Amino acid sequence: MNAPAKFFDATTPVAFAGKDAANTHAFRWYDKDRLVHGRRLEDHLRFAVCYWHSLCWPGGDPFGGETFLRPWHHGTDAMAMARAKADVAFELFRLLDVPFFTFHDVDAAPEGDSLSESVANLNAIADLFEQKMASAKVRLLWGTANLFTHRRYMAGAATNPDPDIFTYAAGQVRAALEVTHRLGGQNYVLWGGREGYETLLNTDLKRELDQLGRFVSLVVEHKHRIGFKGPILIEPKPKEPTKHQYDFDVATCYGFLERYDLLKDVKLNIEQNHAILAGHSFHHEVALAEALGVFGSLDINRGDDLLGWDTDQFAMNVPELALVFHEILNRGGFTSGGLNFDAKIRRQSIDPDDLIHAHVGSMDACARAFLAAADMLDAGALTAPLATRYEGWAGPEGRAILGGQRSLADLADRAMSPGFDPQPRSGRQEYLESLVNRYV
Repeated sequence: MNAPAKFFDATTPVAFAGKDAANTHAFRWYDKDRLVHGRRLEDHLRFAVCYWHSLCWPGGDPFGGETFLRPWHHGTDAMAMARAKADVAFELFRLLDVPFFTFHDVDAAPEGDSLSESVANLNAIADLFEQKMASAKVRLLWGTANLFTHRRYMAGAATNPDPDIFTYAAGQVRAALEVTHRLGGQNYVLWGGREGYETLLNTDLKRELDQLGRFVSLVVEHKHRIGFKGPILIEPKPKEPTKHQYDFDVATCYGFLERYDLLKDVKLNIEQNHAILAGHSFHHEVALAEALGVFGSLDINRGDDLLGWDTDQFAMNVPELALVFHEILNRGGFTSGGLNFDAKIRRQSIDPDDLIHAHVGSMDACARAFLAAADMLDAGALTAPLATRYEGWAGPEGRAILGGQRSLADLADRAMSPGFDPQPRSGRQEYLESLVNRYV
């Protein structure tokens, strides 16, 4: 099949028009060329459109089928449909003027009757991507392999009780990693999918964790073998589809990476919706990843506080985003990572241009939040009170304690000395909350 002659009503790329713009096809806050801390806003935020939700999701849910009726979802020639989907994808990238995109292997190309056929399909579409990228602005932020949809993976991929399925998954990841490398991808993501358990009655936890550690090690070894320079990223997710995922949250992933000696090569891709499902805030997960030295990239979306599953809505919460960006900017900003729109339009949003409006609105929300974060950082609104709160640890006694120059007995003797009576100081939480509100 051929791509529709005109899928979107919009024909010109979205451009910055200022916050008072009446035009709905315009950015109000995202001025990509605006310099902030010496870098263009586009280079700070590094937006990426994801292939799966934007081009592959049909709009269905557990209670009803597809609502979007995309022309490339139906036909008898799977590769023709994949090429038509690629045509629309690159038109979407052009209209949004984004610097990056992301994909799973089976988003881009159909699975065949064997792994060899699937890999051939993927490489054929990668050829098409290369051709399109030669004359387009967009580049690849990261690629990944879908190791969770097919029934072979119902008991996991790397953690499967059958080593043959482990082997099949390894073949799928090798192909996806090599295509990512060929297309100049800046990262490669391992999403756990079904790496977890539904019941401990049929699960050997230690065995499965060792299998997962070995699988990730194999991926790292192959990354070096082919000369791929970007980091491998693991995406924490606590549940759904399995009751307990082995990549539950940032802390769990850090412990896993440390146990299997993977910290040098593997970082984390963090998502707001997954943070909420783990019982954390988005801010917490990003701050902890930064503190532990494993921050890599972000899937930028939001969950619904009233629903206990992964709704993957477009990120629109400016105050929440501002605190996350303040954390990232204070630590130097992105390196190879970026903001990937792992987000779905609602199943009632059936007009093709709803895809454009959703991305534009979220890009504006991110830009507005980022500018607020930069203003807070420039003013020292949060960093100065934080330095004051911990100033004792920056002094000679605090440094001596942390530097190993004081024993437990030394500290106890000092605590018992005459007149030693430290007093608590206010944490000033309400003041800081009101301070943040001045910027957002």
